[in-house]
Amino acid sequence: MIRKVKSSLFAKVFFITAAMLLCVSLLVYGLLAWLMPQTYSNRLNAVLDERAQAFISELGQVAFSDSGGLFDQFISDMEIKSVELYNGNGDWIPLPTKEFDNEWGVNNPLTAVTSLGETSPVLSNQYYFSFSDSSDRYTLVVYGEAEHISELQQSFIRILPIILLMVLTVSFVVSGLYSRMITKPVLEISRISEKMSDLQLHWTVDEQRTDELGTLGKSLNRLSHNLSAALSDLQNANRKLEADIEHEKEMEKARTNFFSAVSHELKTPVTIIKGQLEGMLLGIGVYKDREKYLTRSLEIANTLETMVQEILTISRLETAGPDFKKDCLDCVQIIKSYLSETEDLIVGKDLQIDLNAPPAALIAGNKLLMEKVFSNLIGNAIKYSPQGASIYISVNTEHRQMEFSVENTGAHIPEESIPKLFDAFYRVEQSRSRKTGGSGLGLYIVQEILHHHGSECMVCNTQAGVKFSFTI
Repeated sequence: MIRKVKSSLFAKVFFITAAMLLCVSLLVYGLLAWLMPQTYSNRLNAVLDERAQAFISELGQVAFSDSGGLFDQFISDMEIKSVELYNGNGDWIPLPTKEFDNEWGVNNPLTAVTSLGETSPVLSNQYYFSFSDSSDRYTLVVYGEAEHISELQQSFIRILPIILLMVLTVSFVVSGLYSRMITKPVLEISRISEKMSDLQLHWTVDEQRTDELGTLGKSLNRLSHNLSAALSDLQNANRKLEADIEHEKEMEKARTNFFSAVSHELKTPVTIIKGQLEGMLLGIGVYKDREKYLTRSLEIANTLETMVQEILTISRLETAGPDFKKDCLDCVQIIKSYLSETEDLIVGKDLQIDLNAPPAALIAGNKLLMEKVFSNLIGNAIKYSPQGASIYISVNTEHRQMEFSVENTGAHIPEESIPKLFDAFYRVEQSRSRKTGGSGLGLYIVQEILHHHGSECMVCNTQAGVKFSFTI
């Protein structure tokens, strides 16, 4: 029980408040029980003294023998218990009265017996005076009736149990209400602090109070909102950081795979050139025809040079970031220029070029990079189209966007190869790519360039062939 009280704020406040109220109530009751009889006694003394002074003044104006009526009238006062008269020698003398008994011996000068048999206090005062017919000095002792004081004291004693019961009841009721009013917000704040320690911030404190506890509740609500917002921002930043770390890991992995593939791809032509040169130097078999194998070595060296240039392009793209230089470009003019440069190849394969484009299509981009995009996409269509095939090139501009597509007929790409087309060094047909001089980096570079321009290249098989497209 004691442990529960010590661990409960409500119980502590309740018992402390009840004890304080009980002590204060008993103290007030004790002061009243002590002060009220004293006050009444003082008032009775004052009244007794006032009447005695008036009586003495009247006695000083009459002779001793004529003072009996005055004594009868004075003794008949309800506030007067008894009166004694002494001469100048201090001897008691009978009062000159016929109505009241002068035998005071039955009455104690200090106390009087009440009708209930209880002893009540008696107030007394003495006064000095002289009658008008004598110069002797008399002493008058007046005893006042103090029975009411005793009754008042007894009343306080009799009502003590009732007062004590009422004080206990009121103390417990008031202590309970006061303890609840004081401890409720504190307990609520304590409960909330436990939630805060567990980072549970979705709560509110009752803000109806206008005192310091209400201010504390409002401050906690603001703290909860700010902590929740800060925690949310921190979680978002953490998720973004995790995503950036994951993306960086993927980029690092892709970079590692890329350079691994680069080393493998570079190794092949270097090995071929090295073997052909050694064969020609040693004059082994067919390598005695130096002009033939020198021509082949030159072709492989050209392929190797193209691959190195494309690798450098990829390296520049990775280091350029999103802030590389952009100009206003006319895509239609770039396409027509490339078609003009490859006219011999188009005529040699008897290809039909169908260009559907407006007079101009302006975009914001890097000229050298976008020229590489169009040359790779259109060049692939020309290289991999069979003899006499048709190539459809389309440029559309609307809603501040330019849509480009190129479709070559007569050839399809296996569906399982389409998702891998934009991987570095991926070739649908290895032998055919070697024959046409492809490095396997063209589409990879196209996709990287378009990503830097906020776009993406799409590819799909059509009924007639293969279609590449992007919107920028």
